[in-house]
Amino acid sequence: MKTSDFYYDLPEELIAQDPLEDRSASRLMVLDKNTGKIQHHIFKEIVHYLNPGDCLVINDTKVIPARLYGTKVGTDAKIEVLLLKRKENNIWETLVKPGKKAKIGTRISFGDGLLMGEVVDIVEEGNRLIQFSYDGIFEEILDKLGQMPLPPYITHQLKDKNRYQTVYAKHDGSAAAPTAGLHFTPELLEEIKAKGVNIAHVTLHVGLGTFRPVKVEDVTQHHMHSEFYVVEEDQAALINETKKKGGKIISVGTTSLRTLESASSEDGILKAGSGWTDIFIYPGYRFKIVDRLITNFHLPESTLIMLVSALAGKEHIMAAYEEAVKDKYRFFSFGDAMFITEGIE
Repeated sequence: MKTSDFYYDLPEELIAQDPLEDRSASRLMVLDKNTGKIQHHIFKEIVHYLNPGDCLVINDTKVIPARLYGTKVGTDAKIEVLLLKRKENNIWETLVKPGKKAKIGTRISFGDGLLMGEVVDIVEEGNRLIQFSYDGIFEEILDKLGQMPLPPYITHQLKDKNRYQTVYAKHDGSAAAPTAGLHFTPELLEEIKAKGVNIAHVTLHVGLGTFRPVKVEDVTQHHMHSEFYVVEEDQAALINETKKKGGKIISVGTTSLRTLESASSEDGILKAGSGWTDIFIYPGYRFKIVDRLITNFHLPESTLIMLVSALAGKEHIMAAYEEAVKDKYRFFSFGDAMFITEGIE
């Protein structure tokens, strides 16, 4: 299986640069994973496809303002730092630009010294381990100095930080938003609950590994970076009970799906606990627990388009993407949504 098998041509003007005013007003393509049949809706109409006894699984991670702009101490060289993963003793794994200005021992000042960082090691793929020092509470300083780490294909400035955050975001730790969840409003979630659909939450702190380009032509040679997840006892029980009673497990986003599949046993039982996952899902994968998926439209040749192809079949996905381009759907983080389901009329 080749990476180039997952290429499609996307006109640049279809990349959504700004979120819609009404989160739930985006378009929704409904795709039958068994037949390839497609229907077109507005996202808030998703409720019609959810049945009493089903379980919607959301990722309640919260994006931190992880992009920092600083100056190399002793020079006027500008350095950009993206926080990826918290280690220990105020040490973070980071992505630094330009890397050549960040040798071991380099000190960086942020916000006129409000926050100081020192490069203490260089690790996999050139990422830097930076030890931070400050007075006060790190999260408060980060909130003051940091910017939301929008993907590089979004060139517009985000006016409201909360628009790159789900309405149910709770646990700080992500370097990117679980974007399928951006379409939900509190009102829509209430409507879904009122229909008798359970809503369960898991946590996966999204790193940049999910979005890194696949640089090998043989898909099976690609290695995913690990991300930290948590599944609580009561949530695992709710999801397992849904499955036992014949309800469908509907994952909101690829991050929830990767958490569920990582934490499930081969016989489809979800286990509570926490850990690191580097699961890479591509066609041929046998799903253990997830039945259906709400997701956005993903980059060509990305691990995410490979994941959705595993669930719905590569031919169905590539045909659906072709139709989405033709119908001028909005793509990527602030774009429209797809619901991969089965049995549509």
